[in-house]
Amino acid sequence: MTNRICHIEIDEKGLARATPEIEQERRVAIFDLLEENRFGLPVREGREVPPGPYRLGLAIREGRLVFSMALEDASPLGEFHLSLGPFRQVVKDYFQICESYFDAVKRLPPSQIEAIDMARRGIHNEGARVLQERLEGKADVDTATARRLFTLICVLHWG
Repeated sequence: MTNRICHIEIDEKGLARATPEIEQERRVAIFDLLEENRFGLPVREGREVPPGPYRLGLAIREGRLVFSMALEDASPLGEFHLSLGPFRQVVKDYFQICESYFDAVKRLPPSQIEAIDMARRGIHNEGARVLQERLEGKADVDTATARRLFTLICVLHWG
């Protein structure tokens, strides 16, 4: 399949050092994303975009989320920027529920952990939905890909 991400790079300049839990979330999200994703670039300004697979760079610059796109051979395709504003609340909620989840895993019974995990998945789905809306006209992603990308956006927000 050509409409996919084959490589991902996170620009860590200026990011706070991640906790072991955040680092694990990032590793899992990148692994899962590279294993299975759907990521296409639509026609822009009347011009066809070369088919993938694509290399994706994610960064936060000047308060904006930056997607840097390149072909598999690293030929640059350009970048697009998204405002972080629409993500702020859902990222904050996601971090709070993740903290509760990580604490719960250490000390609560499985039934309570499961309830917190369901809430965590719901917030994660909301973040994916916001991302899909923000990517409209810039990139086509399925829900599973949006969820994994949302995890990486949260990693960029860390600290």
